[in-house]
Amino acid sequence: MQIAVPKEIKNHEYRVALTPAGVRELIAQGHEVIVESGAGEGSGYPDAEYQGVGARLESDVERVFRDAELILKVKEPQPAEVARLTRGQTLFTYLHLAAARELTESLLESGVTAIAYETITDTAGGLPLLAPMSRVAGRMAIQAGAHALEKAQGGMGVLLPGVPGVPPARVTVIGGGVVGENAARMALGLGAEVVILDTSLARLEALDHRYQGQIRTVYSTSEALEEAVRHSALIIGAVLVPGAAAPKLIRREHLRKMTPGAVLVDVAIDQGGCFETSQATTHAEPTYVVDGIVHYCVANMPGAVARTSTQALTSATLPYIVRLANGGYREVLSRDSHFAAGLNVHAGQLILPEVGEAFDMPVTALAEALVKD
Repeated sequence: MQIAVPKEIKNHEYRVALTPAGVRELIAQGHEVIVESGAGEGSGYPDAEYQGVGARLESDVERVFRDAELILKVKEPQPAEVARLTRGQTLFTYLHLAAARELTESLLESGVTAIAYETITDTAGGLPLLAPMSRVAGRMAIQAGAHALEKAQGGMGVLLPGVPGVPPARVTVIGGGVVGENAARMALGLGAEVVILDTSLARLEALDHRYQGQIRTVYSTSEALEEAVRHSALIIGAVLVPGAAAPKLIRREHLRKMTPGAVLVDVAIDQGGCFETSQATTHAEPTYVVDGIVHYCVANMPGAVARTSTQALTSATLPYIVRLANGGYREVLSRDSHFAAGLNVHAGQLILPEVGEAFDMPVTALAEALVKD
C-alpha cells in the first residue's frame, strides 16, 4: 500500500504522524511510505532520518496526497488538505467532527473514508489512540495554567504551591478520566490543593484509593461546580463524551463569582469546549480574558511538546496503521468492532451517530455503508 505522511499545516502544529522508526516498520512489511519534505522537522526528525529508513521524500504536497491510498495525519485536515482528498483514499487522523460541521460536510463531499483516532475503542471501554495525547494535554494543562496565573500574563499573580506561611492555590479538575487524572497528578506534584469533580462514583473511589486522600474527590453537581468557581485559582475542563460535543458546564454567569485573574483551561476545546465562554485559540495567542477571567483554549496543546507527543502517538497508532495497511479498511472494520468505532465518514456517508446527532444529519450503519460502496 502507498502510505502518505504530509506535513501538518495547522497553526503552530509541530507533530508528525509517524516517527522514522514507524516508517521503517511499514516499509519492512512491504509498503511504500511517502513523507513530505520537512514533515518531521518540528518534532526533531530531519528528512535524512526518513530517507535513511527507506521513505520516499516528496516536496510537492499535491503529489503526496495524489499518490496515497492511506493518508496519516495528526490533526484534522485543513481546507487546503480536504480539497486534495478523493474517493477511494483512507484518512487516519484525529477528527473531532462533532464540533466541526463545515469539516464534516467537506469530508462527506470528498468521498474519502475517514477514520478518527479518538473514537476507536478497546475491550476495556477505553480510547487507546486518544489516551496518549490526553496524558500529554492533562499534564500540560497545569503547566499552561500555572503560567497564565502569573500577573504579567493577566492572572491573579499566585504561585500554585504557595510558600511557607502562604497556603497553596486550589486547582479544580472537572472530569476524572485520563486528562483529568494526569492534570490532577501534575497539580498535586507541584503542591497545589487539588479537587476532582466527576459523576462516576466508581471513578472517584478509584482516584481516592490511588492517591490516598491527597486529592479531594467530589461528586459533580451544580452546587459543587459553583463552589469550585468561587474558590479555585485554576479550573481544568477535562470532560469527554466520546465522539460527541462537550457539555457546557461552566456558564458565563459563573465567571462573576470567580476571583479576577483566575484561569480556565479548556482541554475539551477540540470537542467544542466545556465552558460556555470557550473559543479555540492557538499557541501564537493562547489566552484571552472574559469578565476578568483568563481563558486558555489551545486546540492542539500537545503540539507544543511535539517530540514527546509524536513518539507517544506513533507508539499507540502504529499497530493500527499496520493492520490497515496489511488488510485494508474493509477487512479490518468488518472484523473488529472496536476499530470500526473509529469510522466517521465513508464514501459520502456519515457513520458516527454522535456527529449525526450534533448536526441533525442522517447516519448510515457501518454494514450498510460498506455494502453500498
